[in-house]
Order: sequence, then structure tokens, then C-alpha cells
Amino acid sequence: MHRHNRRDVINRLPKRFNTIVVGVGGMGSATCYELAKRGKRVLGLEQYDIPHDLGSSHGHTRIIRLAYYEDPSYVMLLHRSYELWEEIELVSDEHLLHITGSIDAGPADSWVFKGSWQSCIEHNLPHEVLTGQELSRRFPGYQLPYNTMALYQPKGGFLTPERCIVAYVWAAQKHGAEIHGRERVLDWEPIPDGVRVTTTRDIYEADSLVITAGAWNYKIVDYLDGLAVPERQVLAWLQPTRPEYFTA
Repeated sequence: MHRHNRRDVINRLPKRFNTIVVGVGGMGSATCYELAKRGKRVLGLEQYDIPHDLGSSHGHTRIIRLAYYEDPSYVMLLHRSYELWEEIELVSDEHLLHITGSIDAGPADSWVFKGSWQSCIEHNLPHEVLTGQELSRRFPGYQLPYNTMALYQPKGGFLTPERCIVAYVWAAQKHGAEIHGRERVLDWEPIPDGVRVTTTRDIYEADSLVITAGAWNYKIVDYLDGLAVPERQVLAWLQPTRPEYFTA
């Protein structure tokens, strides 16, 4: 920001909100919507375009399923997640959640297979356990090693993340949220009645601050520097020449 513009900003009272959300990607856009829906005055700040191709919500699809191999405790969150995806689909009139069935596969003693199976058992989720040979017969596109075990979840599927962000931003704005793209946070500090946020454009104040900046969190929360280290993950999408080999 040019110096004279900075002085103009300092000489007037900052605009006040209930909550400022830093980062308007997958998490931030949903946070803006949920808070605005509850009647809060919300400001969402995104340093890039909305959506953009530099964060973890970029790309064509993201997998979703009820049973997570990481821990059975995720299942209750996933049940609620499905409900919320159905809600935003209705609100935005967008088809975002695509139920296709999903597969978690690996050796019988692998974390992926065993963890997913345990989640299904503990929460009584619909599922099928298949050997590698059974999986290949059912879905010929998968030719896995003989010792592979697979867990099929009929409720698994995928989301279209960039359309999800657009839907949530639109819905948040319908409830009165302000969403600013191409506005980077330079600094923030606690004040007696909340928090003050300085950006490349302005200074704002709020009762509370939510940081959903993903790979940039460590630049906004100093003590995360060196603890939360982002890594680039490269994804690829392939179009099968025989899609029927991958459908039940």
C-alpha cells in the first residue's frame, strides 16, 4: 500500500465485524457461510482469486467417504458433513456431492484397509470386504496384487471443490457476508475488545478471528513457523478409455 493511502486508513475508524475469516478456500468459505447464516457480520479475506489454483482446494475432485482409516472418531463428523453438503446443494442449486462408491485397499494388515474396516464395524456402516481377485472381477479396471484386501463403501464419492467454494461464497454473501479477493493480510494483533487486522488494502476490527489459510497459516500465526510445514502434493486426473471397467 502506498504511504499516503496508509495514512488515510489510519486516520479513520476501522470497519468492524463480528468475525474475520482469513483464507476463503474450502474451509474458509464454509466458515463464512455458517457464521453469516447465524446472523454474524462476517468478513472473508483471500489473498488470491476465489477460487485459485495454489491451495489444497484446487482441482477437479476430492474424495469423500464415511469410514476414515485414520480413526473411527471421524465417522460422526462425516455423517454431519454429508448433511451439510446436501444443505449447500439445496441452497445453491448446485450438484456438488457425487455418490459413486469408494474403495480403500491394501495388504490385509495395512492401516488403510484395517482402519477403514474398523470404522465401518464400530459405526455399523454399509460396506463390503473384497479380496484383490474379487475386486478385479467386479471392477476390471483394478488389477491389484493377489494379497490385496479392499473395502468398498457404497456411500463414498467425490466433491467438486472449486464449485463448492463458489457455492459457499455465494451463499455467505446472500446472508450479508463481505468477501474480499486479492487482499492479503499483513498483520493482526489482539486489542481490548477483539482483534485488529491489517491488509494490503485496509485495517479492520472484529470480535474474533478465524484463520483458515492452509499452507499460509504459518505466515499468519508465528508460532506455527517451523511446526506446520506445507508440502506440495501433486495430483492427477485420468480419463479411462473404458469407464465401464470402474463401475459396479
